[in-house]
Amino acid sequence: MIPTIIQGGNFSDHRGTISYVNDFSFQDIERFYIISNSDNNPIRAWQGHKLDAKNFYCLSGSFKIHFVKVDNWEVPSKNIAIETVFVSESDSKVVHIPAGYANAIESLESNSKLISFSTLPLSNVSYDDVRYPSDYWNING
Repeated sequence: MIPTIIQGGNFSDHRGTISYVNDFSFQDIERFYIISNSDNNPIRAWQGHKLDAKNFYCLSGSFKIHFVKVDNWEVPSKNIAIETVFVSESDSKVVHIPAGYANAIESLESNSKLISFSTLPLSNVSYDDVRYPSDYWNING
């Protein structure tokens, strides 16, 4: 599988606005959490997932979601191309990153919030989660 964007939309009228992503399925979702990076450390990097697929949706503010396809879990190549997707509260979409990738979440504004839906039960996370130093892949090019 490759990372995909599941595009949604917004509907506004005199009552307010509804944001939606009707093509996103919760069928395999086991848990979720909300990410809010600090202003002092706006980049949360790098977390790899051998089994867990991640689905990100921006609740407020904006983020860059960076990700790489890990080629070797023990010593991955530092030359892997970094892909980046911009998400914001005004663009209703889910970024799906399948298992086999590492990601970095970069807040672009104060008080930004990102919800992450995970497919792996919490009891299996210790077998799946691989952490790399925050500068292992340089997101600033």
